[in-house]
Amino acid sequence: MTTEDSANTIKSIAILGGTGDLGGGLARQWSRAGYQILIGSRTEEKGKAAAGDLLAEFPDLNVTGHENLAAATAADLVVLTVPFAHQISTLESVKSGLTGKVLIDVTVPLMPPKVGTVQMPEAGCAAVMAQACVGDDVSVVSAFQNVGAMHLQEDHAIECDVLVTGNKKAARDTVISLIEALGLRGWHAGPLANAAAAEALTSVLISINRHHKINGAGLVITGESGS
Repeated sequence: MTTEDSANTIKSIAILGGTGDLGGGLARQWSRAGYQILIGSRTEEKGKAAAGDLLAEFPDLNVTGHENLAAATAADLVVLTVPFAHQISTLESVKSGLTGKVLIDVTVPLMPPKVGTVQMPEAGCAAVMAQACVGDDVSVVSAFQNVGAMHLQEDHAIECDVLVTGNKKAARDTVISLIEALGLRGWHAGPLANAAAAEALTSVLISINRHHKINGAGLVITGESGS
């Protein structure tokens, strides 16, 4: 299946944690790219409020607000954008709505106050924790850890590539197609265990941002993909 074919199979995307900066940015960008967006939150009221904020800025978007499980159940693909402290509890609450779907996990194991220091969980990385939680009937793909949320909330070209890890190539292809819909480049970066590298790089980029006073440093892969 080509990435174009993968893109055509996804019509609706649930963003759990769509009330936050990264989730809201992805909702904005994908909705403008033509996808139906279901913003999920712990309460339906918060989900609807976030959707209302987007619609106030872009009235023609196809965005609705929901409670997390309702959003996950109704959508073709689900994106998890909650803080690390709420990752597993959120997944447990929506597990019944994820069966047979691709789950994009953007979680980074940041542990305040030392968010500029790499601190990986005992399981190896957050993405592996997500897969263990939801089971083999869900294809977890890790992506977007190294894209600054502020860029997704603005209207400019984003000079940042996206590392995509997952145990199934078809699932990675689907996610890369969605990344390309945002005008970004996605790269197959190996199995889900390799997400540890992308997650750890987030703390490295935070340190770079602080030291060099950069607003949202990102990652760019050099070289051109062969045919």
